[in-house]
Order: sequence, then structure tokens, then C-alpha cells
Amino acid sequence: MVKKAENILVGISVGDLNGIGSEVVLKTFEDPRMLELCTPVIFANVRMLSFLRKSFESTALLHGIDKLDQIVLGKINVLNLWRDSFNLEYGVADDIVGSYAIKSFVAATKALKEGEIDVLVTAPINKYNIQSEEFKFPGHTDYLNQELEGDALMLMVNDSLRVGLFTDHIPVTEVSKYLTEKLIRQKIATVKQSLMQDFKISKPKIAVLGLNPHCGDHGIIGKEDDEVIRPTIKKLFDEGTFVFGPYAADSFFGNNSQEKFDAVIACYHDQGLIPFKTLSFGNGVNYTAGLNKIRTSPDHGTAFEIAGKNQADFNSFKEAVYLALDIYKSRMEYAQITEKPLKTKEKQF
Repeated sequence: MVKKAENILVGISVGDLNGIGSEVVLKTFEDPRMLELCTPVIFANVRMLSFLRKSFESTALLHGIDKLDQIVLGKINVLNLWRDSFNLEYGVADDIVGSYAIKSFVAATKALKEGEIDVLVTAPINKYNIQSEEFKFPGHTDYLNQELEGDALMLMVNDSLRVGLFTDHIPVTEVSKYLTEKLIRQKIATVKQSLMQDFKISKPKIAVLGLNPHCGDHGIIGKEDDEVIRPTIKKLFDEGTFVFGPYAADSFFGNNSQEKFDAVIACYHDQGLIPFKTLSFGNGVNYTAGLNKIRTSPDHGTAFEIAGKNQADFNSFKEAVYLALDIYKSRMEYAQITEKPLKTKEKQF
């Protein structure tokens, strides 16, 4: 079934309430035209969000519900996930506030998994105050990878610029031991499939950045590029995947080489995210590619330093909503094309 735009349910985990998450969510949906594109469902508490709405002088009108079957299309629905109150102190990392951020995220993920919402957009969390006996994950992506089907991969997106990662939240000293042929094949396959089904690119071209300076300079500065990355890329290319590299990471973006490819894969977190955020900060989106469900988030964190000051730029969160909707529609089209291929009539002679 193809849904009408306003019938697409966008679940929203509220993030750390001491940060800028609630502000960017409310500001995003102040524009009534957003409700013509989708119906938001915020997993939080309507009384608390109403209080925050007044402090931000937001014009967003909230509709509280107690069950997901009470969702009203075309309104900003807030699922009352908790009734108890707790103190908020902007800019402070608080364990209690962190526990409610995870309560929101876990409930929204469950709803996504069970098909009660169509896509999930997550507001920023603080990775330090979310840790507990019940939640021992470094962030959103690792939990989603456990709960949903597929192989999760962080893909940063801003229009035609897409930057993925072979490894993400691991220490730099451990990156090289993770870079095996199996991992590289798996991540390139995930990016390729995402480009086809999520971004409508039939024959994607993918660039891979080298691990070491100058891709190791023929083994002088490291052997991983020549012994692992390059041979794996060659095998994949020979098998029909348009993947190229490895390219020296220090000059790749400076030469605008990314414009020649549909996606770029970096070996580790900062190698990919530093150039991406330099080029796209405030407009970029973090998309969890490779899963059977759709999740996006803004490209920034909790921004404790400006929390509560009504200064947050909501553009990245809005772009995260747009991208989630676009990918949802692309997947519907892709499923129709691949599940029901056109039948050609046999020629009659």
C-alpha cells in the first residue's frame, strides 16, 4: 500500500532534555506545512513538552495521547510515555535525564520494529549519562543493530555527499585490527545496496579512503592498504561492484574528488566525519543504513553550551525528517520494482 504523505508516521525519540533536542523538534514542526508531509509522534510527556514549548516561545500545538492507536493524523502527537516529573537543568549531564532519553528511544525503536510508526528520527543523546545495567551501548546505532534486521552502517548525508564508515565508535589504536576482508566486503555491500534502494542510484560508484598517510606509501608508513584494502577492492571490482581506491585521505576532499562518486567510505570515525562536518555542518544527516527499518538523526550532539538559550539551529533535524521521508518513499518504489518486475511478451513469429 502506498501511503499518502500525511499518513507517514514519523516517530521521534526526544533525546537528552537538558540539551537542545526538544528545542529543535518543536521548532521543526512549528511550520504547518510539515504536517502536510507527515504525522509526527514524539515519545515523551505532553506536559513536559508543553512547558518547554512555552520557554522556547514555540507556536507548535501539541496533542497528547496515551496509546499509539490514538494518533491523530496531521497533528503533533506526543505519546505520554511517563507520568512522573523530574527536574531539568539545561546544559548539565544528568543520569536521571539520560535514563528518560533512553526510555524514549527504546520505546520508539519498539514501535518502529512492530510497524506502529513508519520511520524513526532521534534527537541527540549524551553517550555518558545513558549507560545503565539495562542499556550498555555507546549510542543509537549499536542498539538499533541489535534490535532490527540487517547490518547497521553510519552514513552521513548532505544532498549528493554521502560518507560511510568501515568502523565507527572504536579507539583509533584498534582500527587496523578490525579492517579485514570480511568487514570491508560487508560494509561496501551495505553501502551499495543502500545507494540503490534508498537513493535510487542503479549503478553506484563508491570511493574508499586509505587507512595510512598516503595509503602507506608502498608499505613504508603501513601495510594495511596494500595487503588488505587494495586487494579486497580489486576483488569486488572484478565481481561487478564499482568501487575504487584506496585514495589518500589527506587530499581527497580538498580536490573535491567526492563529487565523482555516489558515496565515500572512510576507515574510521574522524577520518570521515571531520571532512563531512566541515563541508556540511548544520545541514547534514546521520542515516543508519543497512537495516530493514529507517532511522535518521541530526549531525550534531546535545550542544549543552547553548541549551535553553533559544539559539539552536533546527535545520539539521528538519533535514533528518526530510531524508527519512524520502528514503521511506524510495524503499516503497524499490520494493515494487524488484518484487514485481515487468513481464515482456514473447515475440510471435
